[in-house]
Amino acid sequence: MTISKLLEGVKYVGKVNNFNCKVTNLTVSSVEVTSGSVFFAVKGTSHNGNDYIAEAFNNGAKLVISDTHSDLANVITVKNIRKVISKLAYKFYNPIKNGIKIIGVVGTNGKTSTTYILKNILEKSGFSVGVIGTLGIYYKNVKIEPSLTTPDAIYLYKIIGEMATVGVNYVIMELSAHAIYQYRANDVKFETLIFTNCTQDHLDYFSNFEEYKKVKLSVFTIKHTKSAVVNVDDRSGREIVFSNAVPTLTYGIYEPSDVFAINLNVSSANTQYLVNAFDDLGEVKTKLLGEFNVYNVLSSITTACLLGVSLSTCIDAVNEMKSVKGRLEFVENYNGADIFVDYAHTPDGLEKLLKTVKTFCNNKLYLVFGCGGNRDKDKREKMGKIAGEYADFTIITSDNPRFEEPYSIIRQIEKGIREKSLKYITIQSRYMATGYAISKLKQGDVLVIAGKGAEEYQDVMGVKLNYSDVLTVRDVIAKLDFGGELI
Repeated sequence: MTISKLLEGVKYVGKVNNFNCKVTNLTVSSVEVTSGSVFFAVKGTSHNGNDYIAEAFNNGAKLVISDTHSDLANVITVKNIRKVISKLAYKFYNPIKNGIKIIGVVGTNGKTSTTYILKNILEKSGFSVGVIGTLGIYYKNVKIEPSLTTPDAIYLYKIIGEMATVGVNYVIMELSAHAIYQYRANDVKFETLIFTNCTQDHLDYFSNFEEYKKVKLSVFTIKHTKSAVVNVDDRSGREIVFSNAVPTLTYGIYEPSDVFAINLNVSSANTQYLVNAFDDLGEVKTKLLGEFNVYNVLSSITTACLLGVSLSTCIDAVNEMKSVKGRLEFVENYNGADIFVDYAHTPDGLEKLLKTVKTFCNNKLYLVFGCGGNRDKDKREKMGKIAGEYADFTIITSDNPRFEEPYSIIRQIEKGIREKSLKYITIQSRYMATGYAISKLKQGDVLVIAGKGAEEYQDVMGVKLNYSDVLTVRDVIAKLDFGGELI
């Protein structure tokens, strides 16, 4: 593709001397520039791409696109560079081919679980499925480690195009609020968009909850998707339905909906309920525990039925599933107590998690959790209150402190928990906090380690140190069993 062809339909200011030059690569990183590249000079949180224009040209860039005026030849200025990145990347990689269809999942909580539940259903129906989200990118025999929940537009369209080339039928992708705000998937026309819920998160990035919600709801239009599958038990979900902006199917437990569940029974082994999908009935008995997972299953069943999958196939797939990695994942039983790991890192997520566990905890509920650094500080005290209200004993610890002092974060959580309970302790080392909790467990207790789920690192001062809650649990138990010390 030539520069002339790439720029068709783009409004810009500046002089281009090499319209007939062949474009070989698109990138936002000057170090990834090769001969024939188009370099997008994007202003990020820590770096300004405009500072690297000279380096990009030295590395072989033939065109630079910026939102800052320049008098240099072959540097053009556009009004909204992120929209332009999406537009040009979509044109360059031509991702939607060979009949591939894209399903997006939007919401604060439940996105990852929903993608994997729906993946299992569609695969059981004979389709080839790719997944893009928090746990990484998976398709065919390819696994790519996670970076962002939703990749940048250039990489997103490139990887979808690769999936299409090797015969993937459906891509199920998590669509984060950051991705929507930054137009990372702006040129995708989704087959359907699933809405799970909208609760507090990312208020370090968005000025308030209303702005955060507005961004999430902004993609539910006919421009972005052919249809929507919406949780009507969520207030924001009902706003989508009432807006009538896109053809919508609904799911829920308490509000009238197209697909709903009744007769819920939750235990530590499974969750059982009846599903009514468009007046067709089926019985679910699944290892996906808790009411919040009922919603994830309902959203997946509604979407699969929309795509022509039978309810019986949906239920068979759900009943065969194990827990989603890092999502209320059973790890070990120690001294008669069950130990779970979960990703809950928002007030709503933590509350739903603890409410679920309380339903099958026969003795004490222990909780180990912390909050991430350089993120929404307002939720720390709130999550402390929730811990104090639902857990019998809490160990407040470090999560991903990033560039904040860990004990400063812990103290903010502690301020909230003290309003509800004095049954807690603070241990900065996450390993030692986990070890302390496990050493206290007795028959019938449950331990939940929350906040990180399947993450395999701790982010400390910009360095990702190897760390896994699951592996820590197993290491601690091995040491306790053999009388070793937790060091």
